[in-house]
This record gives sequence, C-alpha cells and structure tokens, in this order.
Amino acid sequence: MIVKNIIDEDVINYKKTSMFIAFPRCSFKCDKLNGCQVCQNSQLANEPDIEIDVDELCKRYINNGLTEAVVAGGLDPMDSFDDLIEFIWTLRLVYECEDDVVIYTGYDDYEIADKIDTLSRIPNIIVKFGRYIKDQQPHYDEVLGVNLASDNQYAKHIS
Repeated sequence: MIVKNIIDEDVINYKKTSMFIAFPRCSFKCDKLNGCQVCQNSQLANEPDIEIDVDELCKRYINNGLTEAVVAGGLDPMDSFDDLIEFIWTLRLVYECEDDVVIYTGYDDYEIADKIDTLSRIPNIIVKFGRYIKDQQPHYDEVLGVNLASDNQYAKHIS
C-alpha cells in the first residue's frame, strides 16, 4: 500500500495513543470550499510516496506496546479506500485486532454513504466527518477526545 507518513505514537488526533497513518490522496475539497489553499496537510501531497506491505504495517502496530488505536488521516483516506479497507481487514481478520480505527475524512457522511456502509460492517470504526472551514473556532469532540477545527466537523462511531 502507498502512504505518505507513519507516526508510530501519536497523541494529537485521538484520546488514545495511536499509530497515525498519512494516506496519499485527496481531492482538496476544503480548498475548493474555502476558495483558497487552507489544507494544513497540503505539503504531504509533495512528499515522496512510501510503499509498505500491509502485513508489515499491521505487525508494526501490533508489536508496539504503547498504542491502543490506529488513526488514518493524512490527506484523505477515503480517497485511497481500497488500501484503507485492505489494511483494516488485515488488522481485524489476520491479526485479530479489534482496537479502535479512527478515520479522518473531509467528506460529509452523505457524500460517501457507500463507503460508510462498508465500514459499518467492521467492528470499532470511528469516522471524523466534515471539511475544514476557515475562521471558525475549534470545538471539543467527545468521541475523539480532541478539538476539531470547524463547527461542521464531528466524529461518530459507525460500528
């Protein structure tokens, strides 16, 4: 699978210590909505791709005694859905790991209903929905246990 970055221990994006996987694709929908470049992760698009075997990535997570969850973010994991699903199913079925998987997306739920339907069949999936909108105040999200940047953004347990 292709990623842009892996942070083995992240405490910024979720209330539990997590492995953060930066996915490599995005439509830059937030920039389009705001009419200018606002994406805090846009520099990732210019970073080199990292090819990593899904099994290797799962083992890297499983063998880290500090992490309790995986956060998929980066650009937008929903724009690399096949790789995202392969990783999650491998983690669940091959490694029998049911730790939380948190997916940060800029899409609204109705835009990706088919993907949410697929993900809802997998245990312990949380999705953060909504585009970044500039000039809004951060608010605390109870599900994630962290602040989100825009009023329209929220997280939801989908399974």
